[in-house]
Amino acid sequence: MTQHFSHRLAQYAALTKPRVTQLAVFCAVIGMFLATPDLPDWRVVIAATIGIWLLAGAAFAVNCLVEMEIDARMARTARRPSAQGEISRTQILIFSALIGGAGMGILYFFVNFLTMWLTFVTFVGYAVIYTIILKPATPQNIVIGGLSGAMPPALGWAAIANDVPMQAWLLVLIIFVWTPPHFWALAMYRRDDYAKSGLPMLPITHGLAFTQFHVWLYTIALFATTLLPYAVHMSGLIYLVSAVLLGAAFLWYAWRIYKHYDDILARKTFTFSIVYLSLLFAALLVDHYYKF
Repeated sequence: MTQHFSHRLAQYAALTKPRVTQLAVFCAVIGMFLATPDLPDWRVVIAATIGIWLLAGAAFAVNCLVEMEIDARMARTARRPSAQGEISRTQILIFSALIGGAGMGILYFFVNFLTMWLTFVTFVGYAVIYTIILKPATPQNIVIGGLSGAMPPALGWAAIANDVPMQAWLLVLIIFVWTPPHFWALAMYRRDDYAKSGLPMLPITHGLAFTQFHVWLYTIALFATTLLPYAVHMSGLIYLVSAVLLGAAFLWYAWRIYKHYDDILARKTFTFSIVYLSLLFAALLVDHYYKF
């Protein structure tokens, strides 16, 4: 009985895509700390983290619901409980509504209305606009829909400051520009999977060479974008040095993808891109408290 309950719980947890959610929530927490010159109220940090986590998980659960048949055709996603039919559509919908509603309630009562509203709009942007409308319609889905995935720093900032100033939107812009080279690296080495899915991903609709070039272009744009926090005096030398070193490494990966592509390199680039974003935002946090 206990083993069955644990297995069922793990299945529902898998619907929230924990690894992706963790990175999003991490960026939101960084936004919370950057929103104040002092340490933020730990009670608000905990409440906002839980609320944002629950709504992000609800959005990913809806994604699993909408893409059940697509996931079943792809090796990368075929083991998801939704794709295997172990959890029904109704159960997923109820689960998403419950954790999403709980997240909104926590944000409303323990954080502020602005954060609740922005997080709900982000939920709609990902679960509806990106998953249902954009993803099956255009190979630019990840570019246009990337805004919803880039919102966590703004959500975290709003939780502490009850405002979303220009500095918060700079962090959103960084993730927005980071998303295409990050995701297209995955799409390139998983192109056979995406061909089976029927989704119009860029390597399928425009070919590898076109995608390789755009990974290179977006990585150049990303390098320039990450210098903006220093340019507007939001951050200091610790962040600047970190951004330049991390950006140089990303450019090196992107250049090799552009000139000497292979699937192993694309996989390594995808993995590095996650480490890159985590370290970049960690550098923002360190710089915030030890600026010189």
